[in-house]
Amino acid sequence: MTPRSLFWIPVLVRFMLVWGAGLAGWYLWDFTIGLAISFIVLTLLVIMQLQYMYQLSLWLDQPEEVRLGDGWGSWTEIFAKLYRLRRDDERSRNELAEWLSRFRQAMSQLPDGVVIMDDVLFLEWCNPVAEQHLGLSMATDKGMRVTNLVRSPEFIDYIILGRYDEPLTLKLDERRLIVRLIPFENRRQILVTHDVTDMDRIEQMRRDFIANASHELRTPLTVINGFLEIAHTQPDLDPKTRARHLALMVDQGQRMQNLVDDMLVLTRLESLDYPVREEVLDMHSLLEQVRAEGEALSAGRHKVSLEFNGPRLKGSQDELRSAIGNLVSNAVRYTPEGGEIRIRWFENEQGPCCSVSDTGIGINPEHIARLTERFYRVDKGRSRETQGTGLGLAIVKHVLVRHNAQLRIESEAGKGSTFTIQFPALARVELA
Repeated sequence: MTPRSLFWIPVLVRFMLVWGAGLAGWYLWDFTIGLAISFIVLTLLVIMQLQYMYQLSLWLDQPEEVRLGDGWGSWTEIFAKLYRLRRDDERSRNELAEWLSRFRQAMSQLPDGVVIMDDVLFLEWCNPVAEQHLGLSMATDKGMRVTNLVRSPEFIDYIILGRYDEPLTLKLDERRLIVRLIPFENRRQILVTHDVTDMDRIEQMRRDFIANASHELRTPLTVINGFLEIAHTQPDLDPKTRARHLALMVDQGQRMQNLVDDMLVLTRLESLDYPVREEVLDMHSLLEQVRAEGEALSAGRHKVSLEFNGPRLKGSQDELRSAIGNLVSNAVRYTPEGGEIRIRWFENEQGPCCSVSDTGIGINPEHIARLTERFYRVDKGRSRETQGTGLGLAIVKHVLVRHNAQLRIESEAGKGSTFTIQFPALARVELA
């Protein structure tokens, strides 16, 4: 049965009811009474239709609060269709809300900032990264003009002038951002921000590393080449001078060898293909070897002591011996003759600890945060005198990162320094 027939059949039934009531009254009484009965039935039908229309009007105004009845006649089908449309609409709205929630969740996990604006630059939504990059807040800034929230002349010019072919490089709160505006739909725009601060810092570190490594290698090479040129142009040079030149060349060659070795060690420690070879370490034996090496390097100019009161450790013996050895050798180099270097192995609430303390020249506070950078030196002149490569503490940092350990530095100029390695509790090995 077609929808048209489903509509007209109840209508015909109503007309037949009206005419049937009138004919019955005419047959039983007279024409006037029959006509009155027909009018009364027709009036009741009209009132019923008006009642259904009133219910429909109320439902359209408040579909969530007013419930339609089952209806009668064609109204039954009309109400059923409206309910189906309402359910379909609710399902579509729920699906849209779920999709929007997933979209916002996905946008919130992006490493880049995302801002959605309307065509007049009013903020509609932004993810947490955009809040950090641009100083926005969804709680307080929604519905406000973005150009009033980000007070940067370059940013405002970029947004207003509409030159979106090239991204904008923007500096905000010590961040360097790449900003790009992407129009979409008719009344929406997406603003994407990408933080390149870390990339710039890494690139600067790479340039500094190349420059510093070249500088460190150039100095000994210049000395060696200079003495070789003297030896080549002056074959009759007296033996004492020649021996002194050879000794200096050997010293500079060893300096280059140490530098190359340290750079190779750093490269190996940074490699993801070089995992930590864990083993149970006899820390007393390891630290006693480090103490003996420090004493040999001191050549009797310092008092080097070891205090041991801690557990065995799980880790790489070669790497930890290199890291702690670097701390001890630095303490020897930067402690005046007659000073004291103390190595301690103990345990605190966080886990095992190794500290190296000295009574040396100390470090000013402004230098402490940068001590583990490659080739960073507090006093370049003194570093050359002590024959350091400038990579020792960088090696220490990478070894500790591989062992999930941390380095704490406490120092005061003129009074000495203490370097403490804090190992995690999981690295502790219980004695059997």
